[in-house]
Amino acid sequence: MTQASVTPARPTSADADILAVAREQVLEGGEGLSQEQTLEVLRLGDDRLEELLALAHEVRMRWCGPEVEVEGIISLKTGGCPEDCHFCSQSGLFQSPVRAAWLDIPSLVEAAKQTAKTGATEFCIVAAVRGPDERLMAQVAAGVEAIRNEVDIQVACSLGMLTQEQVEQLAAMGVHRYNHNLETAESYFPNVVTTHTWAERWDTLRMVREAGMEVCCGGILGMGETLEQRAEFAANLAALDPDEVPLNFLNPRPGTPFGDLEVLPAADALRAVAAFRLALPRTMLRFAGGREITLGDLGARQGILGGINAVIVGNYLTTLGRPAEADLDLLGELKMPIKALNETL
Repeated sequence: MTQASVTPARPTSADADILAVAREQVLEGGEGLSQEQTLEVLRLGDDRLEELLALAHEVRMRWCGPEVEVEGIISLKTGGCPEDCHFCSQSGLFQSPVRAAWLDIPSLVEAAKQTAKTGATEFCIVAAVRGPDERLMAQVAAGVEAIRNEVDIQVACSLGMLTQEQVEQLAAMGVHRYNHNLETAESYFPNVVTTHTWAERWDTLRMVREAGMEVCCGGILGMGETLEQRAEFAANLAALDPDEVPLNFLNPRPGTPFGDLEVLPAADALRAVAAFRLALPRTMLRFAGGREITLGDLGARQGILGGINAVIVGNYLTTLGRPAEADLDLLGELKMPIKALNETL
């Protein structure tokens, strides 16, 4: 797969209502919205939000079904990262309170066990690095083997940018899915990261897909990007066609360059969730970091009824999440079955 340009929008009538167009094109036809059409959705007023969320939910139910995939994540190596991702408190370049630390294998296995007890089918091992060195790859190999011996759960990894050899090693370990976020639109990326390029991230994702692992790729909304760039990001992801898109919302971290940005308004966040669902009708769309501060409990309900079909339960890497029980109770209340492990194998 080579880096793809954004597909031009199909011509639409200037008088056509974008939600009517989306109902025919996406809900009935299964064809995601173009970049231009996604921008129209993002520009809808708050008076159309309820209608938009309802349509996104219909699209999710038709093309993905009612099941929700639940995942837990754990940081194997926290802090001390050499990269300058402006949103991240784990960068060693910023005056943030997070300091470098490693998790031992018994603790990793215990975290996987606790994650499995929530009903989660996926456990993701994360490390704050540009890319893994030999020590980290050895730790991951030991951790994956130990988890597989004791816990009935799929193992995913998020270890930064990879070489071809490392991709092949992870695939041989049985890693089910690899997460590497593009973070934002290609045009906005230099405002977010300067120590590596968007294209470098894309190359890792290409190798992951070619090795047969599932591709997990999303990003963070509310980092100062325009609505046009938000629509561009959705189109970038549609061109990549990942198996899963985690949607994060910026939770401004003290000491980072984005630490003083305002939290994305809840209506804008929900509008984006629905817009991404309409742009990516068949993709697993996962609620991830920042949803608590951006949306709160009510927003969690609205998001799951507005296009979301996967959630991370428990805490994130350096911030607290909703209690796992709260999300699981909400899924039960909404009659959304948790996706069974044997259906993800």
